[in-house]
Amino acid sequence: MSVPHTLLGLLEVQPRHGYDLKRAYDAHFGHDRPLKPGQVYATLGRLERDGFVVVSGTGREGGPDRTTYAVTEDGVIDLDRWFTEPEGPAAYLQPVLFAKVVLALQSGRDARHVLDAQRAEHLVAMRDLTARKKDADLDRVLALDYALFHLEADLRWLEHTTARLDRLAKELTR
Repeated sequence: MSVPHTLLGLLEVQPRHGYDLKRAYDAHFGHDRPLKPGQVYATLGRLERDGFVVVSGTGREGGPDRTTYAVTEDGVIDLDRWFTEPEGPAAYLQPVLFAKVVLALQSGRDARHVLDAQRAEHLVAMRDLTARKKDADLDRVLALDYALFHLEADLRWLEHTTARLDRLAKELTR
């Protein structure tokens, strides 16, 4: 996820201070990986340096002084560019798993054990994600569905690879 662009998008909705940005980010996108406060402020510093945000005010809301940031015209232009650029497909399943399968076969180990262990881990993760959908808001449900669909694709790859292990083993020993 592009943290800078996500923060810009949140700022486009309304000017905010760092703590408010962190809270909004974590509520929508950071369920499994909340932003660290230092990351928010470092990112805001870079966005300000690059001319994508400006300080629009400072104030105190029952606590320490808070600096409020607003998106600039250049920030909106960069956001427009980001929104129109499709994301390239990314390999979700780590190449490490493929390496484990190949190396297990080459060393005479049973690669099915590697694949079975991964399948079991994916099924546990899928049950957890499915349970977390209960009583979740629609934005959270859609994010969980995204993760579930990736895990389903991984499971298809695991089944596909398991069905072809003997052939792969023969090809690797040539």
